[in-house]
Amino acid sequence: MSFAKSKIVVIIAGLVMLTAVFGGWEAQTIAAQTKPVTLTVLNYLDATSPGAYREIADVWEAFEKANPNIKVEREDLFLEPFHQKTEAYAAAGRLPDVLYMWPGGRSTTLHTKRLVKDLTPLLGDMRHEFAEAALVPQAGGYLGMIPIGLTATHVMYANEKMLKDMGLSVPKTYDELKSMVPKLQAAGKDVILMGAHDDWVVQSCLYSMIVGRMIGDEYIDKILEGETRFTDAPFVRTLSFYKSLYDDGILSRKNLQTPYNEVNALFASEKAPFLIDGDWKVSNFLTDPTTNQALIPPEKQKDIVMTVFPKIPGEVNHDTTSSVPGVGFGINAAIPEGSEKEQAAWKLVTWLTSPEVQKIRLETGAAFPSRKGVTSDKLEPLAQTRALFYGAYGGTYVLDNVLDAKVYTELNVGLQEIGLGIATPEQVAARVQKAFDEWKASQ
Repeated sequence: MSFAKSKIVVIIAGLVMLTAVFGGWEAQTIAAQTKPVTLTVLNYLDATSPGAYREIADVWEAFEKANPNIKVEREDLFLEPFHQKTEAYAAAGRLPDVLYMWPGGRSTTLHTKRLVKDLTPLLGDMRHEFAEAALVPQAGGYLGMIPIGLTATHVMYANEKMLKDMGLSVPKTYDELKSMVPKLQAAGKDVILMGAHDDWVVQSCLYSMIVGRMIGDEYIDKILEGETRFTDAPFVRTLSFYKSLYDDGILSRKNLQTPYNEVNALFASEKAPFLIDGDWKVSNFLTDPTTNQALIPPEKQKDIVMTVFPKIPGEVNHDTTSSVPGVGFGINAAIPEGSEKEQAAWKLVTWLTSPEVQKIRLETGAAFPSRKGVTSDKLEPLAQTRALFYGAYGGTYVLDNVLDAKVYTELNVGLQEIGLGIATPEQVAARVQKAFDEWKASQ
């Protein structure tokens, strides 16, 4: 082979090698660019609710299908297992990238320790698309999560037809409610059902409303400022009234042994004309799209009225319920600002709070929209009733949203003990004040 030919062969071989090198680098670059961003998510989901199927298919799977460049690794938990896992992740310093949260209450640690980002900068001009009540500062003094809805933690569900068949009607005053007790007990019925085995239920769904009615938010503000105390007469009276619900036969101690989700079937089977729970309970009674069955069929949902507890003697507020910006989703504060992962996480949160998803949750009864103008023409009767509920009643504090966990935990346990007859209102008030003083001293 001549020298010239040899030179040409070497040049060609070199070009082939360069092509291979640069081609491989280009392929690696493209692969790196198209590699999905993985997001870990801790989600709160009642897998037994009729809306669970649509939540998974129409919300989560729809997002992944529309965003193949984002891989979602989702963990679904419910009730105490969810809260326990959240605290465990927080303590270990390995929170998921996106997580379901409350504006305070059981999510206080996430807010006050700034374990989640302030989402105000990311929200930007989208803020005007939400009801302003949904975007008030949360437990940490900033917007730690975007609420998917607004929440009334106290609703009194009343089976109007059942009452009418017994010659009764929805009571307007406490005395009217009390007068029903003998007739209902004679018929083998309870008066008010609650799934209050978990200690948060009484405080959040009933007692917070009592406090709001009898002494109002202003009194709680004064306690927080140290101007008055839990042991003072006005607050003790709220505990005494709560005790009277058991003394008068309106609440049964059986409620304190009833698991939260077991109460659904009891109310649907007319074991009592009344159920006290949050507005979210609607979702458990609607039609399950996977079975086309409903715990309360649509034709019977029309018999159910959503109201509030009747007028309490000496109340300062009338026709109010305890309410709070609803649950929502936050982003792990450890994710670098402006990173690809932050962009992916915000894209997911934006979807989870979008009009499309809020419409789905409105239809399934999971949440009342926090976005303006979200409606649907596919609402079952009870979901329609829920939509009208919000315009009918004012709102007062939910105590576990304004008190520290050390304080409201003592209150929650005390309410259980008053109901069981093993503690007095004065004893519980003293324990709650002690917990408050200890918390205050630690700040």
